[in-house]
Amino acid sequence: QVQLVESGGGLVQTGGSLRLSCASSRATITYYAMGWFRQAPGMEREFVAAISRSGGNTDYADAVKGRFTISRDNAHNTVYLQMNSLKPEDTAVYYCAADFGVRSDYASRFQTAYDHWGQGTQVTVSS
Repeated sequence: QVQLVESGGGLVQTGGSLRLSCASSRATITYYAMGWFRQAPGMEREFVAAISRSGGNTDYADAVKGRFTISRDNAHNTVYLQMNSLKPEDTAVYYCAADFGVRSDYASRFQTAYDHWGQGTQVTVSS
């Protein structure tokens, strides 16, 4: 099974960009739809973006649509989240997750669908 490790978080000013990476050790991500979620202080974890196994279908939360882009490189077992035009309200711990065995064109936005989770990476956007 996959073991997910996020990286790329940090401190950035409003309007800046970051690219998060989620690398899988132990197993290929080819058989997993992948998602990004985030949790701000005092808030519940929420959906950010998801990508199907094939990479052909993506889904975004309304709050990030047009600013964030999810992509995947199955050959390198890595999923990315490119975040542009960052806002203070994007400040959160960002988690990568993997959903095993779904059909190749589907990616869920529901946390309960995901079987494996990373430890998270902190993103802080200063105003």
